[in-house]
Amino acid sequence: MATITRADLAETIRQSAGLSAAESYKLVDIFFSEIAESLIRGEEVKISNLGTFKILDKKERMGRNPKTGESAVISARRTVSFRPSAEFRKKVANS
Repeated sequence: MATITRADLAETIRQSAGLSAAESYKLVDIFFSEIAESLIRGEEVKISNLGTFKILDKKERMGRNPKTGESAVISARRTVSFRPSAEFRKKVANS
């Protein structure tokens, strides 16, 4: 199973848009930076035909160490959630 990297995305953009390698990398970096900054500001990021990214604030809760069975507190944290669009789910399911 292959992994797609930022370099792969930049190369695809370079080939299809005719940009230089430096411009392609910059475009990919700007794209991901904008998503990250929007999430940090508490905004949802919706990308048509792909899905929605949003921040979830998880409360502190009790958990258990699976190795020892000992109870432990899981601290409160912020995490990113992604919900794929219906069209994206269909594409993946039919591939």
